[in-house]
Amino acid sequence: MNANSGRILVTHAGSLPRPDALRRLYVRQSRDEPIPEGELKAAARQAVHESVRRQVGAGVDIGNDGEQQRGAFFLDIRHRIDGFGGAWKRPARSDVLKYPSFKRLLDSQNPAKEAVTAPNLSPPEAVGAIGYREPGIAPECKVFREALDAEGAAFSDAFMTAPAPGLIALAMRNAYYDSEQTYLDALTAALRIEYSKIAEAGFMLQIDSPDLGMERSRTYRDRPLSDFLAFAERAVSAINRSIGDIPPGRVRLHVCWGNAEGPHDDDVPLKEIISVLRAARVGAWVLPFANPRHAHEYRYLDKLLAGDQKIVAGVIDTTTNYVEHPEEIAERLKRVAAAVGDPGRVIGGTDCGFDTSAGAGKVAEEIVWAQLASLAEGARIASRSLF
Repeated sequence: MNANSGRILVTHAGSLPRPDALRRLYVRQSRDEPIPEGELKAAARQAVHESVRRQVGAGVDIGNDGEQQRGAFFLDIRHRIDGFGGAWKRPARSDVLKYPSFKRLLDSQNPAKEAVTAPNLSPPEAVGAIGYREPGIAPECKVFREALDAEGAAFSDAFMTAPAPGLIALAMRNAYYDSEQTYLDALTAALRIEYSKIAEAGFMLQIDSPDLGMERSRTYRDRPLSDFLAFAERAVSAINRSIGDIPPGRVRLHVCWGNAEGPHDDDVPLKEIISVLRAARVGAWVLPFANPRHAHEYRYLDKLLAGDQKIVAGVIDTTTNYVEHPEEIAERLKRVAAAVGDPGRVIGGTDCGFDTSAGAGKVAEEIVWAQLASLAEGARIASRSLF
């Protein structure tokens, strides 16, 4: 990962708004409706080029393809890994269930959204042997490289996202292997191929692992904290094995508590999982510090970061249409820098992706780009104070 040179660099957590036409194609794909051959790929390629241009225009330093080539950040793994089929119903978050009026509000809003994560869509499960399907993620990397070349390599670095083994193990449950660990091991082996393809293409690898935070109030909502921490230890071990020989400095790990507006008062505190997270062999962490439930947790960064690890600090809330003021963004970044003790290890980012599944985003497209521009301006303001 490029070191900061006298200023705070700007990035984001991965997914960016998809054009309406592309979103509709992904929704049709999720419903197994026929799509003319090549139409989806052509629309996605055009969207990648546009996303790169808009990221550059907003002042993003470390960008990606906006996940324009995927309908959903983890569900799309079924197109790159064999063994998935059927469907099952994911458990709801405990903080939704304990507030019935909030649940009714969500239920009244969701049917109006045409999205890959529509209420009637449940994720598939493992029904056969897990195996990586070639060419896998390589075509996505190629399209992204073409877009970067077209823009004259305007980013200082570029990344591609991929889901974590633990996330897939819980969200796309095991209905085939004789044990959960055997299933996790199979996912680890398959994702190691995916991760290596991203690294070989010259991109930084971002592993999306919301399971390390979010699943405490979902899969493990009725179980002791110790059970969740034991899972997290297995999940971090799987991440390390999946990374293989990729240098830690080329890997960043995104951990969060989900990108949904809600109470989040059942979220496991960051301080409760730091001892487990520290084992991850990564060069940077991507964590949320903008949303009201986790904004204070930057205080624990001195207990998390080790060696020369960097922090991509979420200072933009991706669930609200407020455009945070650059001065407030600068203050957030300065607080993080003070906690870390070295502004050169701080990168400005977003709490999560803006459109983690096509059509599921809460923020209007034009406002997303305004937020990213405000993030870049806030980083410039903070840099003038810190460097």
